[in-house]
Amino acid sequence: MVFALLIAAILWNLGTWWLGLPASSSHTMVGSIIGVGIANQLLMPHTGTSGVDWDQCIKVLKALLISPLIGFVFAGMLILLAKQVAKYPELYEAPKDNTPPPFPIRALMVGTCTGVSFFHGSNDGQKGMGLIMLILIGTVPTAYALNHAVSPAQVQSYIVASESAGQILQRHAEPTAALTTNARQTVTDYIRTKQLQPTTILALRKLIVDTTHEIGLYKQYKSVPPQEQANVRNNMYVASEALRLMLKDNNPAFTPDERKALESYKAKADNATKFIPTWVKVAVALALGLGTMVGWKRIVVTVGERIGKDHLTYAQGASAGLIAMGTIFAADKFGLPVSTTHILSSGVAGTMAANGNGLRFATIRNIAAGWVFTLPAAALLSGTLYFLFRLI
Repeated sequence: MVFALLIAAILWNLGTWWLGLPASSSHTMVGSIIGVGIANQLLMPHTGTSGVDWDQCIKVLKALLISPLIGFVFAGMLILLAKQVAKYPELYEAPKDNTPPPFPIRALMVGTCTGVSFFHGSNDGQKGMGLIMLILIGTVPTAYALNHAVSPAQVQSYIVASESAGQILQRHAEPTAALTTNARQTVTDYIRTKQLQPTTILALRKLIVDTTHEIGLYKQYKSVPPQEQANVRNNMYVASEALRLMLKDNNPAFTPDERKALESYKAKADNATKFIPTWVKVAVALALGLGTMVGWKRIVVTVGERIGKDHLTYAQGASAGLIAMGTIFAADKFGLPVSTTHILSSGVAGTMAANGNGLRFATIRNIAAGWVFTLPAAALLSGTLYFLFRLI
């Protein structure tokens, strides 16, 4: 699944880059994940870990749809405001050949472009880190299934929180409920259906207690036997996800103190399973920077010269950059993946429209076509590759 979605995303991004189209790596990645999720659901029995969480998908797709509109409208408004406030003629002129701009304008451009790059990394970098961790957890679970950097004292704190969570769940369990299936399977079914069954809470308690007992035998996550690391991780991950849904729906109705104790357990479980080593962060940052250095020119020419009928001015570039920074920053705070490419391209188009420069509709059409077709094309490509890989 991981390699199918990676190869699909790389192929689509390379194709759009070759054509000079500012396509969205975020769209591509979301489409690729949806494609392998649907393919997996068609090929495998329905479980809580197959298929697609459509609630999350709709949330992501709304962000990907609305953010370019925000870029277009607000960048257009900002350039109109700048004309009223900043009476500096050179701001509203296009670059002349290779002549460098005056120092104040150069400082403005370096500042806004650096800001866009920073926030682009803060959003897009997380996708790369997540994918690398998927690969590491799938291929070398002994080293990366559990966070070996967690100290023995933190493990002991997790055990205490687990015992408290088990007692709370015991109070809310159905008195007459009796488990007839595997505890993790019962909890996984709840994650898939989001329907609380009489045995769900009992199964969740058993999953937490059994996992805690196993971890308690070894005192540290890195001491858990290699053949058990992936199993322990899966138990903790499933328990955390089930608690997230219960707390979100307030079903069962936990008291404020109970919610606090369960959230404490969930945070400690997530610390063991949802982590990213520093070297992965550095590697992704370097890849983003080097990729921009190598492949910048085709996209830069499209954004700077082909969206509007006139060349982009300094003020237009700064306006589009400032709006892109703000929009991506807001998306970061809400945990939403957005497309820097589409926000920035839409911002440039907004400044062109507001400035009366006119738009090159052939370029706009091509960018819009890439925006519309990227997600379904990436989904189809990744789903097909996943199907083919399973045959090998």
